[in-house]
Amino acid sequence: MPHTTTMNSTVIPLRPAQAPDRERRRRAPKGRQVDPRALQDVRETLAELPLRRDLLIEHLHALQDRFRQLTTAHLAALAQLLRLSQAEVYEVASFYHHFDVVRENADGSFDAPPRLTVRVCAGLSCELAGARGLLQRLPALLDADVRVVAAPCVGRCAEAPVAVVHQRPVPQATPESVADEVAAGRIRDELPPAIGYDTYRAAGGYRLLQDCVQGRRDVEAVLQAMDDAGLRGLGGAGFPAGRKWRIVRAEPAPRLMAVNIDEGEPGTFKDRHYLERDPHRFLEGMLVAAWAVGVEAVYIYLRDEYHGCRGLLQAELARLQADPPVPLPRIELRRGAGAYICGEESAMIESIEGKRGMPRLRPPYVAQAGLFGRPTLEHNFETLYWVREILERGPQWFASHGRHGRRGLRSFSVSGRVRRPGVHLAPAGITLRELIDEHCGGMAEGHELYAYLPGGASGGILPARLADLPLDFDTLQPHGCFIGSAAIIVLSQHDRAVDAARNLMRFFEDESCGQCTPCRVGTAKARRLIEQERWDVALLTQLSQVMRDASICGLGQAAPNPIDCVLKYFAHELEPAA
Repeated sequence: MPHTTTMNSTVIPLRPAQAPDRERRRRAPKGRQVDPRALQDVRETLAELPLRRDLLIEHLHALQDRFRQLTTAHLAALAQLLRLSQAEVYEVASFYHHFDVVRENADGSFDAPPRLTVRVCAGLSCELAGARGLLQRLPALLDADVRVVAAPCVGRCAEAPVAVVHQRPVPQATPESVADEVAAGRIRDELPPAIGYDTYRAAGGYRLLQDCVQGRRDVEAVLQAMDDAGLRGLGGAGFPAGRKWRIVRAEPAPRLMAVNIDEGEPGTFKDRHYLERDPHRFLEGMLVAAWAVGVEAVYIYLRDEYHGCRGLLQAELARLQADPPVPLPRIELRRGAGAYICGEESAMIESIEGKRGMPRLRPPYVAQAGLFGRPTLEHNFETLYWVREILERGPQWFASHGRHGRRGLRSFSVSGRVRRPGVHLAPAGITLRELIDEHCGGMAEGHELYAYLPGGASGGILPARLADLPLDFDTLQPHGCFIGSAAIIVLSQHDRAVDAARNLMRFFEDESCGQCTPCRVGTAKARRLIEQERWDVALLTQLSQVMRDASICGLGQAAPNPIDCVLKYFAHELEPAA
């Protein structure tokens, strides 16, 4: 009897051979067929790596490091090895800026990758130092097979302008100095001269950790010391560290830990500064926190631009694990791939799990269901860096610092128009004017203070007349700003807040993960509106409110800050409305 199907109550007979044909077609796998040569390439490249889903981004890095690009043929082969859909692998690879995904040509071939990529930082500090001219002049001095691209902040704002030749940063870059690096073949960042494991141990390092693990220090006493010190999260959120430890400790085991060294906020470079000098001070603080909370495994997430730091951490972790002072939890070092959004804690956790770095909706919170669904202690690098000092010197030592009624110490990343840009350790609550005069050697020659960014790209812009406000958590919000990660960018009379806002909004548009409409569309719309000489103030005000109210995470909620500050403090610089 022939097969039949019903459509709108009409019986349509089918040819007897139709069903078997359909079954035959279904036996072939859906999507791109895997090229055996590409499969062999992927097998060889990943021979030393476990084939785990959460290592997808590490696998992609390994392939790109070898082939200088990610072809769709290699992505299909990787999907087969990991037993993932090709769409899932492709969406992760195409999400991150540092992956070059290449589709095949009509004849099935792939274009050859550039021999070398030079990234010129387009962040605000580098733009102030002449990055645009560098970007324009550089291609003429390099071979045609060297690609020159603009990049978001690379975390070296005190050395602006900066170019990165493959993995080697070139500080105070000129077209000639970059061309010399390319010609000499210097494309790898060198390991910084940090305090190594043996030197750190000889100076008393890890004795605190031994005291904790071997029972000479009580968990409750350690937690109380963290509370008394008043240490707050120094990645920008400012949540009390001791309270966070207690919250996660109270959750059921197994518990995990995620350490954020993504440091993508334009103007911020303090974590790299400390990591390059004293990595084990951070690692000991991390392990003390893991002990206090009862953590089973630790995942360290390091931004991809810090190539030298990655080599340093890999080497020092190997030394620590080869001769551990106490039994250690499992420690994994993960490599970011160029996504500012992964500085947000839940987006970072998604990335560690091998996914696109998209923020999660809350609740549940990371402390309850973070990495792999387990309670997770998430911390910024610098917060952990101070743990040993606080516990050895006592909480009052840390709390005793501060000015203008504030407590504690702050590491300020200062860049822009000052004589001595860099990381400056100063009392919490210091004012910008005091910071410049006492720590930065004053303003640069020929420059006068005009405005400043107190908290990087997202912290807003304040005029010089507000340079006597205490710089700390909770002191700047009444003025429409916040300190965040304490990234200070100083502007002078040669700059304009309007131009700074345009630079920052281009950054936010580029870095929006695209998950929610208010941020994805709002950053693009705001950028187009402020590129005009005459700003539509009513529309920008309405757009700002929508982004703040409806964006999922802090990127979309804080992105309007530079625009709002221009309208509030620098409106006289705008062209009058038509």
